Amino acid sequence: MSPPRVAVLIPCYNEEVAIPRVVADFRAALPDAAIHVYDNNSKDGTAAAARAAGALVARETLQGKGHVIRRAFADVEADVYVMVDGDDTYDAAAAPSMVAMLLADRLDMVTGTRVTDIQAAYRPGHRLGNRVLTGLVRRLFGDRITDMLSGYRVFSRRFVKSFPALAAGFETETEFTVHALALKMPVGEMNVAYRDRPAGSVSKLNTYRDGLRILRTIVMLVKEGRPFAFFASCAAVLAAAALLLALPVVKDWFETGLVPRLPTAVLATGLMLSAFLSLTCGLILDSVARGRIEMKRLAYLAIPAARTPEP
Repeated sequence: MSPPRVAVLIPCYNEEVAIPRVVADFRAALPDAAIHVYDNNSKDGTAAAARAAGALVARETLQGKGHVIRRAFADVEADVYVMVDGDDTYDAAAAPSMVAMLLADRLDMVTGTRVTDIQAAYRPGHRLGNRVLTGLVRRLFGDRITDMLSGYRVFSRRFVKSFPALAAGFETETEFTVHALALKMPVGEMNVAYRDRPAGSVSKLNTYRDGLRILRTIVMLVKEGRPFAFFASCAAVLAAAALLLALPVVKDWFETGLVPRLPTAVLATGLMLSAFLSLTCGLILDSVARGRIEMKRLAYLAIPAARTPEP
């Protein structure tokens, strides 16, 4: 059996300073891998620097990391895919161990969980946001991850070719995690060293804007993947509001036999009807979502799993 083909995918935007070292480090760590750099409309010399370092360079004109990932997953053919950010913050030396773990345990995704004592590399606000968002996804989709927003991952071919890739920006990491958890894929994690960006390199992540986009993505994925839970929660809120509005109306009716607050009574009735309608939608859409998961699972299983070559 021939060795598995390994491809390194590096999405980049204005990383002229960092990309030569990233390419060189991964070339040293994975000498037989094809290294693909996807330039996302950089305004500096990122593409030229990556090409000079020996990478295969392509360009994605739609702005956003999610668009780059969609293009790379569609273009590149391999058995194992290593995805890493082009900012030189992740340790390339961990890549062989992550690839070996994926193949030996027949996993579909291995996440490099970030470990660092450098406060500037992993700011407290980012740590807190990651902890909150990861905790939310763990509670909703399965308690098998600890660093949902890591940009360092290894994927199997069947993961990559079955991944829908709908996100546009940094929320694509959330999609990776939910896709794996929703389909009950075998996943793993490995601690990797995380360091600060090199001098002259600037982060493109906006803590609040991108955090809100990730939160919105989680809500949308819950609506699509767990519709009963989503619409049942909406029904509970509507029913609670209806009961709060109805209590004084019912109290007046018991005391006087009259309904002096007719608009309130109508509003409470409308809210309760909306609650039942929301619950009904959740029940119907839950059956639809189950069918979609089954189709995704069949598409995933149609792709052969990567195997470790025999000695």
